Amino acid sequence: MDVTVFQSKPLKGELIIPSDKSISHRAAMFASLTGGRVEIVNYSRGADCISTLGILKSLGCRIEVFSDQRIVIDSSDAYRNDIYKLNCGNSGTSMRLFAGILASKEAESTLFGDSSLSRRPMKRIILPLELMGAKIKHSKYCAPLIIKGAELFPVSYKSPLASAQVKSCILLAGLNTYGETKVSEPFKSRNHTERLLEYMGADISVDGLTCKIRKSKLEPKEISVCGDISSAAFFLAAGAIVPDSDVILKNVGLNPTRTGIIDVLKNMGAQIEILDKKLVCNEEVGDIRIKFSCLKGVEIGGDIIPRLIDELPVIAVLASQAEGRTVVKDAADLRNKESDRIKCLVSELAKIGVLIQETEDGFIIEGKNKIHGGCTVECYHDHRLAMSLYVAGLVSKSPVLIKDFQWVDISFPEFLNYMNKLQS
Repeated sequence: MDVTVFQSKPLKGELIIPSDKSISHRAAMFASLTGGRVEIVNYSRGADCISTLGILKSLGCRIEVFSDQRIVIDSSDAYRNDIYKLNCGNSGTSMRLFAGILASKEAESTLFGDSSLSRRPMKRIILPLELMGAKIKHSKYCAPLIIKGAELFPVSYKSPLASAQVKSCILLAGLNTYGETKVSEPFKSRNHTERLLEYMGADISVDGLTCKIRKSKLEPKEISVCGDISSAAFFLAAGAIVPDSDVILKNVGLNPTRTGIIDVLKNMGAQIEILDKKLVCNEEVGDIRIKFSCLKGVEIGGDIIPRLIDELPVIAVLASQAEGRTVVKDAADLRNKESDRIKCLVSELAKIGVLIQETEDGFIIEGKNKIHGGCTVECYHDHRLAMSLYVAGLVSKSPVLIKDFQWVDISFPEFLNYMNKLQS
């Protein structure tokens, strides 16, 4: 499906942001480890999270799905077979976190996915799992992964990169391992795993950049999933750059490890405020108001990068409309996403008139660009790149046609409906 974006009139109104993809994945996976029934409120409809539910069904869970986005997972008969073949689709989160869960289960599990996922790096989880005694066959450290479950032993692992998926994989392996498993990282990555495991009764503790976990039994507790700040980011950016806009985004997750986009917007001079902040299932949640703003360029790098790695493509669009230069560095892991997001982002934004330069670990943008549009751009099967290009099209002089926009369904199938609501 190709989509054409036209210059937008002011964006006005309120949106209830769809459920957080990262938390939805974890809620379903952790529910499967309780051996009981868990109700999850506001589960994500994104294709990646549906892949996680498909895996859980293959693992023996019974899942009831309701029209109001509630699901109930009954795991009383889960993880009882000897052999599993598990399709992760396009979901790196599913593959990496299930690898940690299955490494200690007494079964042979094959994790595979689509062509895009099969190219993504898995060495980052294979090495620490092998240190714990896991037996994993792979194709040059890429999927498919064949995991022969075994009793593991605890390790103290120092991760070379700040990655919530790596950290979560090790913690989930440690959840079913006697002794204390520790994982440290160079910067703080998103901590939904630690928070939800604690909420469900795991023996877990956090000290700075180090997490420790001991073998634990999770409690079957109801889980309410907040709105996804990574989905909200596109509307935050659009509200900040489309003239005369005023938008309120409701029920957004405000976990400090995910709010780098808010910090960047504030540093750029955006008119942004947080309303009605509260704690739900161990996660901060609130409403965000964003207004059209006169932005200025900033430098983005260091320990803030893990807190906004998924938002960097749309931050590039923000930077194109800011006064002065914006430099993004220390973000080389962008090259290991659904696409090489640095190379692809630079290529497509340049097509529509953005003055952007690729660097080894990021990009440089000269702001106050007049986006001319009037051309066709590619999203490279990357949902976040597709939505970022759509936001750029909202301030383009001429229409922008985005090829294969259906890839947005990976995380945000409601995106076009939400954007149309603000324009109506």
